[in-house]
Amino acid sequence: MVDQERSSSVRDFVAWEPVLRLMLGGDAHRRAGRSARVAGRIGRSGWSLAHPGRMSAAQQTAVEDIRRALARDGVEEVAFRAEVRPDGRTGLGLVWPSPAVEPALGYPDLGVLVLVEGARAEPWRQLPDPLPGVASAPSADLELLERTLRERLPDAVGATEEEIAAAEARLGVTLSDEMKVLYRVIPRWEDWRDDHAAMERVNTAVGCEFSALEHLYSADGAMRHPGWDLAATDAVDTPPDAAVQGLAGSPGWIGFGTNGGDEFAVDLTPGPGGYFGQVILIDHEQSLGAELVADSLTDFVLGRMREEQPDRRRDRPPAVATVGSRYGHGHGHFETVEAAAHPALEVLSVEARDGGPFSRGPFSLAPVACLPRLRTLTAFPGTLADPLEVAGLTGLEFLELGAEEWRVLLDAGAVPRTLKAAAVKVRDQDHLPVVDIANEILALWDRPRIVQTLLEGDLGPAA
Repeated sequence: MVDQERSSSVRDFVAWEPVLRLMLGGDAHRRAGRSARVAGRIGRSGWSLAHPGRMSAAQQTAVEDIRRALARDGVEEVAFRAEVRPDGRTGLGLVWPSPAVEPALGYPDLGVLVLVEGARAEPWRQLPDPLPGVASAPSADLELLERTLRERLPDAVGATEEEIAAAEARLGVTLSDEMKVLYRVIPRWEDWRDDHAAMERVNTAVGCEFSALEHLYSADGAMRHPGWDLAATDAVDTPPDAAVQGLAGSPGWIGFGTNGGDEFAVDLTPGPGGYFGQVILIDHEQSLGAELVADSLTDFVLGRMREEQPDRRRDRPPAVATVGSRYGHGHGHFETVEAAAHPALEVLSVEARDGGPFSRGPFSLAPVACLPRLRTLTAFPGTLADPLEVAGLTGLEFLELGAEEWRVLLDAGAVPRTLKAAAVKVRDQDHLPVVDIANEILALWDRPRIVQTLLEGDLGPAA
């Protein structure tokens, strides 16, 4: 869909000339007589541009001018793609935000097409496995915990039973006995929220930047949802002896404090090797799983922390596999699709060939056609022997292919209807037709189309 009615400075070619010149850099393609293609994103909160070297003050000004124009127009972000011919004639496509497109973090690609409104990748839909009869740790000592806290906070007046019950009702969980002891002793928020010294005493008494009872929350998957471009290629992994379930989040992860960046939570839904009420750390730089830091709140308050546990995931076939990797052998990296195939495989990525021992291909998908859990396939352009083999992957919910591969599927009416999201990999491809392909995909699910403004201009011949 091409928009013919928009009119403002950001929709004028002249506003984009400095940015396009920045991204052309040394302009080696045009000096060699070939067209140059560039792409990027500019938004009100930042930008993603592939350009050589550091930006000059004039180039930064050009980007800031576009950002200000977007703010004036009430537009959050614009993606752009341009083809610059050797003689300077330039076609520029501006792609406007769409409710059906989720921007791809850190990349100038079109983004992810969300085919089912509100859909999330499978790891973010997973709930904790129930473990009936899981026990508290032997170190959980209610008397010792209360005595220690009262010694550290001798004049504190904590929450009442009614206030604790109200917090449980709000969270939809029953707090551990240790948590109830903790909040029976820790003073109410109104007693220390405006008193920095009192706040420090509370934090020191507990061992972290503490959250009052009314600020307790469930650290569920929604708070760590990274978007389809990352979430679709990840997988929940909970080894049989794991203390913590490898989830994005859980209604039983009750956040009660931080270390200044990461979240401490009491875990009411532990892994098969864990304890009810153990303390975990939810790393803000990770999307899945959490680290066990103490077997109990008693241990946590007394400073008896657990040592880092060994990673035993390498003992089992990986749920996420890469074929044709340029980075050599390693856990999850394979030379062939046959080597990567196993019943627990959920995510398969086929990367561009780059010489060396991993230069075999293009690859057939036949070895993974019957795998029961395969839900994500990403493939660089030109890496599939027969794109129509994608139609045999009956459980796919996310598919990322090059523009030519999508063209094959669309022409054959073979796009898997199980998909919840999709992406067109456009790096090293002709960028401008991508929106048309994306809109064909969206039309199959009757989703809103992407609007693109096409501009023409002249940057002059290569220097």
